[in-house]
Amino acid sequence: MGIFYIASLTLIAATIGTITGFGTSTLMIPVLVIFFPLVEAIFLVAIIHWFGNIWKVALFRSGFNLRLLVLFGVIGLATSYLGAYISLGANEQLLLRLLGVFLAGYALFLIFQSKFKIPTGNITALSGGALSGFFAGMFGIGGAIRSMFLTAFDLPKAVYIATAGAIGLLVDSTRIIAYFTGGATLPKELWYGLLLFIPISFIGAQIAKRIVDKIPQNKFRVMVAVFLFAIGLKLILFP
Repeated sequence: MGIFYIASLTLIAATIGTITGFGTSTLMIPVLVIFFPLVEAIFLVAIIHWFGNIWKVALFRSGFNLRLLVLFGVIGLATSYLGAYISLGANEQLLLRLLGVFLAGYALFLIFQSKFKIPTGNITALSGGALSGFFAGMFGIGGAIRSMFLTAFDLPKAVYIATAGAIGLLVDSTRIIAYFTGGATLPKELWYGLLLFIPISFIGAQIAKRIVDKIPQNKFRVMVAVFLFAIGLKLILFP
């Protein structure tokens, strides 16, 4: 997969991921694992995602929910490191199939349980932080779960995006350190490619900022769910 295609994928994922609250990695990881080793794909997207969270915090800085930031973020630091540690030593074929099961299951949940609402409270926040941190570390995809739990608190959209970005920044910092110290690296062309991918992720966040209040989230969520199910099925059958 060439640099130009990864850059295009970054733009699409950054825009849709910001609008829906899924995060960039929810769309990028399922595509990149088709072309790159799983840990390599996770490590690349983790770096892009780290900068993407900075853009969210900077562009939607109208306010944070500090309580949720602490409840989600602190436990997410520990579980993201644990997930990253497990992924580095796991069998890649098994991990890809597990990723496929996770994506397909989550997609079906989005499609058939769109009105399901998680109750609010500290236990919800702690559970959401723990689960999203663990799956972010293990599969590179935690934003989808974080979104599911965070939306239960009915935050204003800008506050929600800023808070999600700040939580993601904490989790991503931990797992990037775990990947790097565990020996994960990238081919030389992808290191150079980051010089293009990172500013493009900012452009995607800017586009999302302009249209976030004009497009219903549900339309994007259904489209993303169908995409995730198809990729998940592919990984289960042909990892």
